[in-house]
Amino acid sequence: MATSLEVRGVSLRFGGVRALTDVSFAINEGELFSIIGPNGAGKTSIVNCISGRYKPTEGQLFYHGRDISGLTPNARPTLGIGRTFQNLALFHHMSVLDNVMVGRHHLLNNNFLTGSLYWLTGARKEELEHRRKVEEIIDFLDLQSVRKAPAGTLPYGLRKRVELARAMALEPRLILLDEPMAGMNFEEKEDMARYIVDLNEEFGMTVVMIEHDMGVVMDISHRVMVLDFGRKIAEGDPAAVLADPHVRRAYLGEEDELLVDPDDAPPAQESAA
Repeated sequence: MATSLEVRGVSLRFGGVRALTDVSFAINEGELFSIIGPNGAGKTSIVNCISGRYKPTEGQLFYHGRDISGLTPNARPTLGIGRTFQNLALFHHMSVLDNVMVGRHHLLNNNFLTGSLYWLTGARKEELEHRRKVEEIIDFLDLQSVRKAPAGTLPYGLRKRVELARAMALEPRLILLDEPMAGMNFEEKEDMARYIVDLNEEFGMTVVMIEHDMGVVMDISHRVMVLDFGRKIAEGDPAAVLADPHVRRAYLGEEDELLVDPDDAPPAQESAA
């Protein structure tokens, strides 16, 4: 299976603070890969390194075999890397349609000069084609009823969906989702999980997801990596990773005695009374 993304020995420091230490992993093409860990474990930091927001202090990142470690954030969407943010980054005064349309800016071929000759060049035809693509995304995410509403007026769950729509508009091969279900109720989480699975299976996108809801992670992930204090402590099949004692201590806060199978525990001594 072809490798989509490879992270080799990435470390990240901010002054004397180590956000990441020697993190290495690889993600296969077409995989749904989740990154979990307690707060402050370095999950968003590694995603920021992949998206180009942070430059690793040490180590390298390879996308389809190409070293992207030194590329700017603006250069990565052109390679097919898109992302959503933990904190919503929408243009609140703009409509849902226009917010999603912004996501296609790097796909536009017409420049300022040709765009000014809107009717005489291919600018009009190009805009209509991009709007058709945007409408398809809006239909896919069930946003038709709010397509002309200002994004800032929408409920939180719908705004998270608009953020996903804008990332989809980039037409990425690799999409980075930073806590896509944070703050959602049960029904909203179910809907978002279904959309993410469809992105992976129907659209063929490789998905890297940070998520705290362990039920969702276990249900939809192909593989899981666990970070703790900026270091990788486990990686593999979701069930096997969750059963790892180191993961249970770090992520779930369980002590050693809580990890002992009751059937294996020594029998309690009877009271002399």
